Amino acid sequence: MTTTLPIAETADMITPAWLGAALGRPVTAVATSPLGTGQMCDSVRVTYRCGDDSDDLGSTVIAKLPASDPVSRNTALVMRSYEKEVRFYEVLAGELPVRTPGLRYGDIDVESGSFVLILDDLAPANQGDQLAGCSPDVAALAVAELVGLHAPRWDDPTLLDLPWLRNDDPDGRAMMAMLMPMLWDGFRDRYGDAVEDHVRMAGDAFFPRIAEFMELPDDGRTIIHGDYRLDNLLFDDAGPTVAVVDWQTCAIGPAMHDVAYFVGAGLDEHDRREHEGRLVDDYHGALVGAGVAGYDRERCWRDYRRGSWAGLLMAVGAAMMVERTERGDAMFLTMASRHARHALDLDATDAVAP
Repeated sequence: MTTTLPIAETADMITPAWLGAALGRPVTAVATSPLGTGQMCDSVRVTYRCGDDSDDLGSTVIAKLPASDPVSRNTALVMRSYEKEVRFYEVLAGELPVRTPGLRYGDIDVESGSFVLILDDLAPANQGDQLAGCSPDVAALAVAELVGLHAPRWDDPTLLDLPWLRNDDPDGRAMMAMLMPMLWDGFRDRYGDAVEDHVRMAGDAFFPRIAEFMELPDDGRTIIHGDYRLDNLLFDDAGPTVAVVDWQTCAIGPAMHDVAYFVGAGLDEHDRREHEGRLVDDYHGALVGAGVAGYDRERCWRDYRRGSWAGLLMAVGAAMMVERTERGDAMFLTMASRHARHALDLDATDAVAP
């Protein structure tokens, strides 16, 4: 939604006057505090007061802003990450039965990457922890939520009318196919002995074939999140419910990439091996129940095996293209280890191509 308001791209630009204009109500005071662990953009909780000064600061919203780190911001600009998230909330979020924060206000300059999103605050829901992982019950809740994202626009040709959602540009795919093997070399050099043997084995098998992996199948495509993991989910124990945030990697793609990515990163090896068949069965049954036809269990499982590579791709690419932090290093190494083991367990090398 474009207005005459300037884009408040830093927390100090979110003044009472600015927020009041954005929300369409008088705001007399604001306070901001950093939020989350994301590296691609900055997030703050905005506490504000409406009315006279006797009112307590009590109402809250979440503001998403460009990353203060120039490396992360430039990566986001190249990948159209900020544009994707703003457009997702403006165009798609309201029509999909997937739980995500409501949009209060959004604006973006796609040329510079300057943007702001003001979203509902879903507190007291808590962010998941990628490093800690989750239980099989939590995984079932998260995988079930994906049906509301994937089913409504399954094989919908009109999605191609949204250029910001498309990732089928031949030049872009060629660039990534050239870049990712170099990033894999850089990942191994950076982390040295911390890169486990099974990660090296999986990466050496996968990255020379990255161009095949980036080819999209002819069918079974829908809206995908692209980075569906615990750090990008909010859990409310009262429901229990899960809400999905951080839509900077949304795209048109194979649904099972989201499912395999979450299961591979969220569960430890023992739990994944024991429960992934049931999780895929339940997801497939819910997908069919939501009206998706012509997608049988065999095809679903093969796509799940192929999707196990998506996490290794993300772990390596993100590690080398965003601001480096101590938690980020630990997270990317953990993700690489889990996803590599997942792909090897599923013997997924023969499923790299669509």
